[in-house]
Amino acid sequence: MPTLQTVRSGLNYLKPTHEVPCSYAFEPPAGTPWENCEYELLDVDIRDGRHTASSLDREGFALHTAPSRVASFAAEEQIRSVYYAECEALALQLTGGRRALVFDHLLRRADRAQLNFGRRRKGEPAAANGRIHNDYTEASGKRRLAMVLGDPAEVATVGRYCILNFWRSVAGPVRDMPLAVCDARSIQAAELVAGQVRYPRRTGEIYYLLHSTRHRWSYFSEMQRDEVLVFKQYDSQVSGTTRFTPHAAFTLPDIAPDTPPRESIELRCLVVLD
Repeated sequence: MPTLQTVRSGLNYLKPTHEVPCSYAFEPPAGTPWENCEYELLDVDIRDGRHTASSLDREGFALHTAPSRVASFAAEEQIRSVYYAECEALALQLTGGRRALVFDHLLRRADRAQLNFGRRRKGEPAAANGRIHNDYTEASGKRRLAMVLGDPAEVATVGRYCILNFWRSVAGPVRDMPLAVCDARSIQAAELVAGQVRYPRRTGEIYYLLHSTRHRWSYFSEMQRDEVLVFKQYDSQVSGTTRFTPHAAFTLPDIAPDTPPRESIELRCLVVLD
């Protein structure tokens, strides 16, 4: 299937607000809205990253060929025993870190009819998240280190660390609902808005993104099962490298109605660099 170097599609930006944005990842209590803020679907150019080079420390993302020994991503045990180790090894290879620890993963099955803002009703599989976000803020990135390591004495020995996301198709090429990632160099700090995501037993903090015409978006066409998109969600080093990579699912234009739903796995890994 031929691909275009650039497509134009809509991405959901946060509308300016005076409130702290708050949304529910699972069905909220009766009478409570899913979110207290609004988004604006804006058409942007999204280039095919296969036609240009990119890296974790420059743009904040890169595509890698990385076949997995996992026979079936439907098997939770294989994900935890095989895929976690594969991603930890790749994280160390890509960063030169001294320790890598995967701490969670999520499988998604999504078509364009399921695109939402991270909402998930009880008993339903996770759909594609069409709201632009970055999984960690300055504050929640710092908290995650203590949550993963657990031991305060060990935390005290850590200098620089980062959090990476590994995004992979688990069922053939992605022909719709791919992931768009924003070049970290095109973002200003004032455009990142810290907000809450509420879960049944905890509240997380993520960044939402305000619109700018400077933003440069990329995706990778027809990602295969043996490819993985790695992007940075947090870096404790405050200068000289990328730190945050906003991202969102989007609908490709001119896709046949019978296009198979995208099935993917995303996994987050903390990497101790020094």
